[in-house]
Amino acid sequence: MTMTIIGVNIENRIESAIEFQKIITKFGCDIRTRVGLHSAEKEACANNGIILLEVIGEGEGLIEELKKHWKVQTMKF
Repeated sequence: MTMTIIGVNIENRIESAIEFQKIITKFGCDIRTRVGLHSAEKEACANNGIILLEVIGEGEGLIEELKKHWKVQTMKF
């Protein structure tokens, strides 16, 4: 079975959150793991970050949807 890791660079987390959530909900059954990484301090957190998605299979449809909005990199195992 193919496993794909997708890295999504999100420049504006506050404005992008709703659209990103809509897309990953659409492909929810294909996503095993979702990890969000951003810089956070007590006073404030960064408005940019990276989301890592572990998907079952190739994830072509999800990758194409994400590429319409953000920079995407993939690794396949």
